Amino acid sequence: MAKTPAWQRKEGKSKTGGLNKKGVASYRKANPGSKLKTAVTTKPSKLDPDSKDAKRRKSFCARMSGMKKRLTSAKTARYANSRINKSLRKWNC
Repeated sequence: MAKTPAWQRKEGKSKTGGLNKKGVASYRKANPGSKLKTAVTTKPSKLDPDSKDAKRRKSFCARMSGMKKRLTSAKTARYANSRINKSLRKWNC
């Protein structure tokens, strides 16, 4: 039986939300041509507003906040340890 890629298992996910380096590497291996990167964890005050990282962070936060509103139950939205809330915290959203 084939093992699922690390990004779909616990070992490829970060405890603080999102994927870790191993998860990103396995995703990119399973999806050639992918440009998936790890989270932008730099504080927004330390980022230059016109930098690629700042724009990527802003885009991620906007997209994920919308997903949280539309695609989660009220219980999940309030639960601090849900994957979506962990990732929003990690990205400083």
